[in-house]
Amino acid sequence: MAEVKYSKAIERLDEIIGKIESDDIDVDELSLRVKEAVNLVKLCKAKIDKAEMEVKQVVDDFSKAEFLK
Repeated sequence: MAEVKYSKAIERLDEIIGKIESDDIDVDELSLRVKEAVNLVKLCKAKIDKAEMEVKQVVDDFSKAEFLK
């Protein structure tokens, strides 16, 4: 399964929100779209958390290297 990019996940969330706000959705589809949206939000949060940890590690490594000189 291919990795979903953050930008694509946000784009899909916007589509889902638009569909829900348009009131042009039946109850069965609404349930499916809400579940999909929750999964996309979890995916986006995980990507943000990962990026934050990676940036923190780079900054920490840089700071340590600067003090060693």
